[in-house]
Amino acid sequence: MDSPVPDGKERFLTAPMIAALAVSTLLLALNYLAFPEFGSFGNENSIQWLISSWNKQTDYEHGWLVVPIIIFMLYHARKIIAQAPRRMDWRGLILFIPAIMLLMLSFRVGQPRVAVGALPLILLGGAWYLAGPQTARLCAFPLLFFWLCIPLPSFQQATVGLQIIATELGHWGASIFGVDTYLQGTNIRSTGGHWDAFNIAGGCSGMRSLMALLMLSAAWAYLSDLKFWKKCVLFLSAIPLAVIGNGVRITSIVVMAEYGNPEFASKTWHDWSGLLFFFPISLFGLAAVHSLLAGELIWKPSQRKKLVVKMNKSH
Repeated sequence: MDSPVPDGKERFLTAPMIAALAVSTLLLALNYLAFPEFGSFGNENSIQWLISSWNKQTDYEHGWLVVPIIIFMLYHARKIIAQAPRRMDWRGLILFIPAIMLLMLSFRVGQPRVAVGALPLILLGGAWYLAGPQTARLCAFPLLFFWLCIPLPSFQQATVGLQIIATELGHWGASIFGVDTYLQGTNIRSTGGHWDAFNIAGGCSGMRSLMALLMLSAAWAYLSDLKFWKKCVLFLSAIPLAVIGNGVRITSIVVMAEYGNPEFASKTWHDWSGLLFFFPISLFGLAAVHSLLAGELIWKPSQRKKLVVKMNKSH
């Protein structure tokens, strides 16, 4: 009697496919880990450059959070991914074309960020080729989310504009609490000379906070049970929320210096006010925008349970 034909799941991981995965993993490891072609002295591979670029100078200190968030998003969708029909699809190899072009360009122009930018395309193309279009669709956002941890110089050019906005918001906010100040460029000075001028430097412009909040809002929008256009609104709301949150932070520093201890305000409070003011205000703002778009309060226990059920059904 003929043996039954194995189903798709049993045929999925064949010996040739396992061999192809092993070879592909080896090639990726060699390209991204074994060739020190980048860095100031050409002694760093692209992954080493990426990790070293998560610093204050690039305003991408949040970069180390991206990989754990990607893992969480894939884990959150694990059941839907496992239930998706699996089949090899040659169309997935199309994504390898721009990825290879980016890798070649990165070595030609000496830009490691271009090489790192090709990695999500390689992984997404591999998922599409090995498991089919539905699996690739489910993995697309988490994998492409990796782009948010790659420093882009163009974002740093907005620092000056954000410095001016932050300075004006701090000046306006301080006046609400009866603190008389005047502006000199990006400096906030006390009219009565009660404390030394506060210089709203690039680090206080809010660019770091903006990039971190954009990352969080993107993940939040992806996990939410909202229509696509509402997800876009929720994501873009991070920009005004970050600006407002930073303005409140600077206002608190000025008020603390006026009515409290100027030295404490300029040092200790300056260093900790972002954690105490900015992120709680910004996260509450995201929750409020989400509630407005969803038409219900997401922090109510009954509504939160209902929201989780909807999210599971939507996937």
